Amino acid sequence: MLENIFTLLMLIMLQAVLGFDNLLYISLESKKAPKDSQKRVRKVGILIAIALRIVLLFVLVSIIGFFKEPFSFLTGSIENVVDFAFNGHSLIVLAGGGFIIYTAIKEIWHMIGTPDIHETLEKETKGFKSANAVVVSIVIMNLVFSFDSILAAIGLTSDIESSTTAFIIMAIAIVCSGLLMLLLADRISTFLSKNRMYEVLGLFILFIVGIMLVTEGGHLAHIKFFGNEITPMSNTTFYFVIAVLVIVDIVQGRYQKKLLVEKASVENKKEEN
Repeated sequence: MLENIFTLLMLIMLQAVLGFDNLLYISLESKKAPKDSQKRVRKVGILIAIALRIVLLFVLVSIIGFFKEPFSFLTGSIENVVDFAFNGHSLIVLAGGGFIIYTAIKEIWHMIGTPDIHETLEKETKGFKSANAVVVSIVIMNLVFSFDSILAAIGLTSDIESSTTAFIIMAIAIVCSGLLMLLLADRISTFLSKNRMYEVLGLFILFIVGIMLVTEGGHLAHIKFFGNEITPMSNTTFYFVIAVLVIVDIVQGRYQKKLLVEKASVENKKEEN
């Protein structure tokens, strides 16, 4: 009994840590919906994703071998150039990583581009169809992000003799982590709205998440270029890069404020003279 409780706590912690990038994506993606629908979009998206995570868990437990075994028609090589052996897991991770990289680059490009008043008005006046599209995006990417965490959960519960008990423990962990996301999503979105400068930081973090998923997908697919196998980015490297990005952003923000104060002081002295 105590062992099962300990496993449950470990799973909840695992889901919470691995769900950080998912939560960031939800907060940024929900901003594409009309302002009066953003809160609803986040809640509905997360609630649907929780239910689908349970379904995904059941499916993975039932046919786990299908996702790990390479597809024969997607296995092969080009002599001395590339080797590959794609399986279901690698395809899902690669597709998710590629989509996140595309989304991050598109949003960053939009931020540095010339503002278009017509485009801005059109975005602000979109109806609930766009809100529903955002919900769909949140649900799909939630499933992509949860794929690895569910596989890790299956690994952590492999020592539990009863498969029913293992499934219940994993389902409880998924629900708890989902409720935690539900609690934090609005707060993170509010923080980003009040501190718009951190949106760029968030998008670059998502970009790195996409790279991490692509490298992991390439590793799972056993892709080799000129005999060199793709090495996945480790979680330690990922969190180190994120920490560096956050520190650089904070230092740069304070330095810019200092420059603005110095500039204002110089201008005031000129006016006095």
